[in-house]
Amino acid sequence: MLAITQPKPGRLDIELDGELDADIMRTALDELIAKSEGISNGRMLYRIGDFHMPTLGALAVELRRLPRLFGLLGKFEKCAVVSEASWIRKVAEIEGALLPGIEIRSFEPGQADVAEEWLAL
Repeated sequence: MLAITQPKPGRLDIELDGELDADIMRTALDELIAKSEGISNGRMLYRIGDFHMPTLGALAVELRRLPRLFGLLGKFEKCAVVSEASWIRKVAEIEGALLPGIEIRSFEPGQADVAEEWLAL
């Protein structure tokens, strides 16, 4: 499951739990792109539950949309990643160090309120 919500202007919340196939990935990425329209200096909260590697079809869908996804980077200045898996949190922080213009921090599930506070700063 991949759900994208917009709880308030300039903010997107993404929740990932379970397996991603091509159809779910296609729908979710199109929704992400659409909901990102008009956002600048945005905030994103990314909650990752039970993570499964995406199927090959899902990865192919993502690769086809990479140019449009890279365009989203300039719309967001902060992203909080909440996950139980320490390796996911570490990868998020590495991405934050490599991607210009967006600050990415990771948090454990028990720190979700801290993640919310950080996004609000």
